[in-house]
Amino acid sequence: MHILERLEYFFGTVFSLASDPFNLLILFSSTLLGIIFGAMPGLTATLGVALLTTLTYGMPTDLAMLALLSIYVGAVYGGSYSAILINIPGTAAAAATALDGYPLACKGEAGRAIGMTTTASAIGTLIGMLFVVSLSPLISTFALQFTSFEFFLLAFFGIIISGTLTSPDLVSKGWIAGFIGLFLACVGRDPLQFYPRFTFGFSQLDGGIEIVPVLIGAFGIPQIIQVLKDKVLMGEAKKFQRILPELKTIGKNFKHIIRSALIGVGIGAIPGIGEDIAGWVSYGAAKNSSKHPERFGKGEYAAVISTETANNACIGGAMIPLLTLGIPGSPPAAMLLGALLLHGVNPGPMLSFEHPTFILEVTAILLLSSFAMWITGLLLAKQVVKVLRIPPEIFMPVIGVLCIIGSYSLGLNLFNLYLMLPVGIIAYVLTEMGYPIAPLVIGVILGPMADENIRRALMVSKGSFLPVFTRPVSLILFIIIIFTVFSQIPPYKRFKNRMKERFLAWYFSRQKKRKKH
Repeated sequence: MHILERLEYFFGTVFSLASDPFNLLILFSSTLLGIIFGAMPGLTATLGVALLTTLTYGMPTDLAMLALLSIYVGAVYGGSYSAILINIPGTAAAAATALDGYPLACKGEAGRAIGMTTTASAIGTLIGMLFVVSLSPLISTFALQFTSFEFFLLAFFGIIISGTLTSPDLVSKGWIAGFIGLFLACVGRDPLQFYPRFTFGFSQLDGGIEIVPVLIGAFGIPQIIQVLKDKVLMGEAKKFQRILPELKTIGKNFKHIIRSALIGVGIGAIPGIGEDIAGWVSYGAAKNSSKHPERFGKGEYAAVISTETANNACIGGAMIPLLTLGIPGSPPAAMLLGALLLHGVNPGPMLSFEHPTFILEVTAILLLSSFAMWITGLLLAKQVVKVLRIPPEIFMPVIGVLCIIGSYSLGLNLFNLYLMLPVGIIAYVLTEMGYPIAPLVIGVILGPMADENIRRALMVSKGSFLPVFTRPVSLILFIIIIFTVFSQIPPYKRFKNRMKERFLAWYFSRQKKRKKH
């Protein structure tokens, strides 16, 4: 197809889908269901796509993809609701949003924050859609450069950067929390040799520690205890500002939106990473480039805009390796892969020959899903913000029940409850000691990828780390990790500040001499 033919087919598909009332019903109902799945702790985007896959088995492929992509987009966005309102991310992708979203809610700006995250999520999805249709071959070629060493270094970098950005005082506390999560990820049978590790004789731990009970326990239990203990006011809905975001605010943060969208697409295109890493990396980029980094963590709009733009742009990025290589870019994309195979669509290099217009149809659905998510999100915002009017003594026990249901619903496994409670108590103790919880959860999420890939890489290289320095991508990641660690060491900080002061003194003295002459 030529470019004009592709554009004609794309807009024709958009119009065809949007002109059918039944399609619109599926679009908006799936988006709403996705938002609910994302907002409720334990009901993730992956679970939503998995459950809906069984219901769409008898549907035509285009209607099935409309429903599945809509619930995917809605669920990734929906996690920001609970992250902003009650400081419990509905999904791992919204964990970074909670750092600044909840302080904004406590200031009475929950409505405005939700309006900004809704718009940022919609823009991120649209930008991701553009990359799906335009730069798929280029980004897929880059993603193919990743081998086991690169996957390990990327996972390790995710843990390090999360600990660096979330530590309230000592950065080492964030790293320690991340390594605790990394240790928890090693519990269970070894994925390469199937040998049990740290199971202590419990057969329930053979499959490893499930992320949903850890996510709910680490974020939910400490928040419930803290609110009930200190009788913290969660905010007042009557103070929230207009939900529809001002064009001036969007324009002011446009650079954050574009940068975060590019980060989200790039990370999404790397197979197996997911939306949570995109959110954290984007948060770090926004903080490092800010003129006032001290405001981050206290209620900064640039932070929530960056994280929500990135994790929704990651959806489009995850579609790139899925459609062109048959490799899912994220866990929900892995569910989509199964759904596509059920409907007789085989993603991979032959997709453009077997189904020449399929990628254009996916991008058309992403366009409609982003608009549906934006409209539904803004309409629901006022109602959801009213949650803040419920007294904490009543609301937090309800959240506790939902946490129990969310943990138990994963395979209807009672052991997940026994896992969630101790994780929650440990997380509360760590919080009281000043250790951030987000790196612990990130360590659990990325631990399996880091563990499996470093062992596989060393087996292939016969115990040698030399390939790290001979492959360009792994060498770049290694240098970034070393720089990140050294940049937090006190002697390096003092040296950097001293050199900065000398440079400024030299620069201003030179300017004075020029003025005299």
